[in-house]
Amino acid sequence: MFSLQNKKAVITGAGSGIGKAIALLLAKHGAEVHILDLNEQQANETKAEIIKNNNTAFVHTCDVSNHQQVLKTFERIGSINILINNAGIPHIGKADTTSEADFDKVMAVIVKGAYNCTFAGIPQLRAKGGGVIVNIGSVAALVGISERFVYSTAKGAIRSMTMSVAKDYIGENIRCNSISPARVHTPFVDGFLQKNYPDNIDEMFDKLSKTQPIGRMATPQEIAILALYLCSDEAAFITGVDYPIDGGFTTLNN
Repeated sequence: MFSLQNKKAVITGAGSGIGKAIALLLAKHGAEVHILDLNEQQANETKAEIIKNNNTAFVHTCDVSNHQQVLKTFERIGSINILINNAGIPHIGKADTTSEADFDKVMAVIVKGAYNCTFAGIPQLRAKGGGVIVNIGSVAALVGISERFVYSTAKGAIRSMTMSVAKDYIGENIRCNSISPARVHTPFVDGFLQKNYPDNIDEMFDKLSKTQPIGRMATPQEIAILALYLCSDEAAFITGVDYPIDGGFTTLNN
């Protein structure tokens, strides 16, 4: 089950965190993985781990918010079976404390980045007779989260984009689904705590963990397992669905 042998996957933001976990797992299950990331060093670290396990990976340094860069990158990669739109950046702020520059930057990476890769990726999926798109969303698109104004806005767009793409391409054998995690223990979380709470990191980590009713954050690997399923032939009957993977965050926090 869940074999991705002879399948080619593009994963954006695969240099760290959730994207890295997805890249490692898809490669483990046989996919030829193409890592798109602006951070070449991190991307190469992911590639090295994949190759160390006798699997196949390639690195493409690419700014997903740049339409022409994305088009050229996908042309080099050629036909694909899987596209994972994972690249994103965080932001903390309310509507009146989010600068125009920060608003534009977050929207450019998360929303325009997913658009650019979907625009460039659909012809390459079509060349294979169909395939799978998985967008990484967030519970921030589903419930109100304090001081996540532009991040929530962007992830809401990702959820809507998922439904639109699923509807438009169902007749071409292209499935599109999204995953909406709650807090995931990634290097970003560790860096955020170190920067903002250097004197009480453990206390704040515990507090953030317990905002999930299950009592902890997800691991990147848990998100990757769901992505693997959605990319596999075992999920062939699933399209146009958003999957909260949130330890009860969206349903039990009341």
